[in-house]
Amino acid sequence: MECWTIVLSILAGVLAVYYYFKGSNDFERHGIPHKKQFILRTFWEIFINPKSFAEVNQNIYNIHPDAKYVGLFNFSQLVVAIRDLDLIKTVGIKNFDSFQDHLFFGSDSQDPLFGKNLLSLRGEQWRDVRTLLSPAFTSSKMKMMFQLMSECAVNFSEYLAKVPPEKRIMEMKDIFSRYTTDVIATCAFGINVDSMRNPDNDFFKLGGKATTFDTVALIKILLYQHLPRLMNLLNLKMVDERTNAFFVNLVAETIRIRDEKNITRPDMLQLMMDSRGKREGKELSILDMTSQAFIFFLGGFDSSSTLMSFLAYAIAVNPSIQEKLQQEIDKVLEDTNGQPTYEAVNGMVYLNATINETLRMYPVQLMTDRMCTKDFELPAALPDAKPYIVKAGTIIWITFYGLQHDPKYFPEPEIFKPERFLENKGNDNFNAYFPFGLGPRMCIGNRFALLETKVMLFHLLARCDLKPSEKTSIPLKFKKGGFSMRGEGGIWLSIVPRENQYFTQSVIAN
Repeated sequence: MECWTIVLSILAGVLAVYYYFKGSNDFERHGIPHKKQFILRTFWEIFINPKSFAEVNQNIYNIHPDAKYVGLFNFSQLVVAIRDLDLIKTVGIKNFDSFQDHLFFGSDSQDPLFGKNLLSLRGEQWRDVRTLLSPAFTSSKMKMMFQLMSECAVNFSEYLAKVPPEKRIMEMKDIFSRYTTDVIATCAFGINVDSMRNPDNDFFKLGGKATTFDTVALIKILLYQHLPRLMNLLNLKMVDERTNAFFVNLVAETIRIRDEKNITRPDMLQLMMDSRGKREGKELSILDMTSQAFIFFLGGFDSSSTLMSFLAYAIAVNPSIQEKLQQEIDKVLEDTNGQPTYEAVNGMVYLNATINETLRMYPVQLMTDRMCTKDFELPAALPDAKPYIVKAGTIIWITFYGLQHDPKYFPEPEIFKPERFLENKGNDNFNAYFPFGLGPRMCIGNRFALLETKVMLFHLLARCDLKPSEKTSIPLKFKKGGFSMRGEGGIWLSIVPRENQYFTQSVIAN
């Protein structure tokens, strides 16, 4: 571990010295507020005494409260962090052609599960695959997947309702990762996995391994971003051979079985299968299909379970909110005779508001990046400054966490208040709300993530209460280090069977 840090420090430091002087002078000439880079301090803050990723985002956003954008350095990379809402839309939507690529990690030949997926693809390759996959996430497809999700949610919530009292205190990220694993398994791969009752299944274990971005993974990502040739030379990979082989074999076997038995399912893999023989020169290989299925799995496994964890925490520490949700859930159950429909669950007003407020306060995607693909002039950062030409290759950052915690847009931002999404419909301030990104690069699976979250919470709160325990951290503290949202020490809650729940009453009545 120490060897990794020393190697990265020396190599990145040489590059950073050059960019420090070049970039600082450039920012100063144009009157752009910026944070100067000191390599030793940067390494200290990342590897020795790290901050939470939320705090890092907030600090970037606060470099200058009145600037349209600010400057900073990501080791060897010049970064422009945009704060102004109109300018964010200019970059993310109106002038997308100049900012269409992400700076991601992974070599398409060396590390194909990361390098070939939709998040990493660029230019025409990205457009082509995005167009191919988009129909997998339409409302009609979500409606078809609703029943599969519901079966997973019922199984999950019934298991939790029957857990003995001495085992009711649980870590939320862990149990929700098991639920999302089961959903992805059935909705994307057509296989049944019960990760609560069978916690050691390969699908769950390897998924957890692939989404564990520890210090070594962070170093690899930095090497991919700043020294890709060294990464290739050392043949270092984000995904180990066993995980890579498991997913490739799983996709290949799923395709084989569907072909042999003429099985058709409403999912992303089916769309890729159906494209065979119809896209001359653009045929997707098994590895291409696996890469897309893999990133969908990572998003569903990690991002969705993170959202659910913070959602459960917010509900548990706000019992009045939990009561309102359960009243809304019980009403739907009564109206549908205990068989909630897609339309009924999707149309629950307070449930939607609670999830929206969770995404505002605890955004799973704290920021996004864009790479400038052709020179573009930005207006002056401050009234007395000069316009700034962003050169091709410059990185753009948009910190959603900072925007969504700015009291200018969301009064009392540290208070969890679902009502703000009921009272302020049409409020222009909600232009600062980006739960799944923006523009053509918005998260393709946002409908899927929202639906599996709604379905899970509906069935869980129908049967159980969420309560703080002696292991619950109040107020919640974020885990330090890394680049994702996590609770420090985990998010621990007690899950208790509801008294007088609808299903119990129905059994008694019958």
